[in-house]
Amino acid sequence: MDTTAYSLQPEYPMPGLGALIEARAATPSAHYLEDARSDAGLTYGQLFAELHRWIPRFTALLGEHGVVVVDIADPIGFARVYLSAIAGGYHAIPADPALDAAGLSRILTLVEGEPTVVVSDHPQDRQLSGTELLPLDTNDAAELDQTVLHRTSAASAGARPGGAALLFTSGSTGTPKGVPLSADQLLTVAHEVAEHNRLTPDDRGFNPLPLFHVNAEVVGLLATLVAGSTLVLDRRFHATGFWDLIEQRDITWINAVPAILAVLAHTGPLRVPSRVRFIRSASAPLPEAVRHQLAGVPLVVSYGMTEGASQITATPLGEPIREGSVGKPVGCELQIRTDAGPAPTGTIGDIWIRGRGVIHSYYGGRAADRFDPDGWLRTGDLGKLDADGYVYLVGRSDDVINQGGEMVYPADIEEILLEDPRIREAVVVGRPDPVLHQVPTAYVIPADLTQPADALAADLTQRCETHLPKYKRPVHIDIVEDLPRAATGKIRRAQVRHLAASA
Repeated sequence: MDTTAYSLQPEYPMPGLGALIEARAATPSAHYLEDARSDAGLTYGQLFAELHRWIPRFTALLGEHGVVVVDIADPIGFARVYLSAIAGGYHAIPADPALDAAGLSRILTLVEGEPTVVVSDHPQDRQLSGTELLPLDTNDAAELDQTVLHRTSAASAGARPGGAALLFTSGSTGTPKGVPLSADQLLTVAHEVAEHNRLTPDDRGFNPLPLFHVNAEVVGLLATLVAGSTLVLDRRFHATGFWDLIEQRDITWINAVPAILAVLAHTGPLRVPSRVRFIRSASAPLPEAVRHQLAGVPLVVSYGMTEGASQITATPLGEPIREGSVGKPVGCELQIRTDAGPAPTGTIGDIWIRGRGVIHSYYGGRAADRFDPDGWLRTGDLGKLDADGYVYLVGRSDDVINQGGEMVYPADIEEILLEDPRIREAVVVGRPDPVLHQVPTAYVIPADLTQPADALAADLTQRCETHLPKYKRPVHIDIVEDLPRAATGKIRRAQVRHLAASA
């Protein structure tokens, strides 16, 4: 039985990023980006002007090839430099602007030997040796003469193929792995996202997610560019006044993560303006309890990873969401495998992916064992397929708890805990045990931090005893105010496991 789920994109020529930006600049006054908290913005004409501003600078410093580290907190400033670097044929490394100087130096160490320039909007915090540092004035909007620009082309600015984003994993289990995504791969997936979400020039997206992550870069910046629409950027998510801002900015879709949706589900009425066509959930599985609390809100639930240029699967827009599913593959192939080979329908196994947007190797050839000879990548996630090709995630292979030979999937316990309306988030990890090897332990973040923790933990223990077999019941439930998080809001499970091991 062939249990591969297919969703192959059409074979269409992929225009270069510089050519796409030039085409969008045919309507130079159309808004590309807007800042959610000010009047700052960037039109498509100004974006085209940025190519003429930045690419010659990079060429003078780097020559034909090199690395541009984008160390910029201002979201519009980030987009100007990031897109110019890739369009110019360079490797753009998005850096977390919250990194200290030592953290930024570690990134530079990972690309030692490559000609490199750092562009920063907080150069006063950077003391780099041996690397060119270019300051970015966030008020330095593109003011090149539009008349002159429209007699020129992207080629005259030095735009050329060969550019890429180079993103590094968090490195929670060792040295970070570099993920090289070519401009062609980025745009391939951006086209798929724009088509899947039916984006048009009339759309106005809202992105409160960090731009140094692949989701905001591809689903936000590039899919918007492909559609010729507008994206409103916020530096961070603010629950207070959220729906007022969405209405004031005339937003038609929202790029979110489960942590944001969990907060919205627990903070007052969901006053979703009528113009909002959908809210997209990405970065981590959306708990069913949160989805139920958002009943009536149009959702697109997706699954993706950096190695696939963000999106791998998504639920079809406008169709009912199948409980527990992250939709079907979009623009790639997906296969479930066990040690015996392709898994039968409904059987849990390792998720493998292949497609035009999926990397073929890591930077420097690291982790080569995650690729097979036919171009498939083992994602490290576990899941299953139903008869219609819908994908269901059950967790990471590293997260499965081996309790005396019984395999415990944390998601099974987390869903039971999250069904209690008093709970905002829950994470279950394995705690070392001298007899059973591992036992499940739960960390729970309540929606109301003032409620008595002991009474809540006792209620949740009773709930697990009622709804779970004995081997799946957490041996301890800890009520906490918060847990270690990535910049996207996703909880860092590796750090939580360390917390459990040291408890």
